[in-house]
Amino acid sequence: MREIEVFIDTEEIAEFFFHELTKRGYVPAEEELDELADITFEYLLKKCIIDEETEEE
Repeated sequence: MREIEVFIDTEEIAEFFFHELTKRGYVPAEEELDELADITFEYLLKKCIIDEETEEE
């Protein structure tokens, strides 16, 4: 199986959730969106779909 490099941005996840939830009639708060994005990121880590890498300075 080939490995590919994917960049996951929690801000992008939060924006995605915002658009999807508002299309469904929900009005999420920014704090809720941030939490959903963090939970989604943690889920992807737990399922070994992604690996977390820290930026080296």
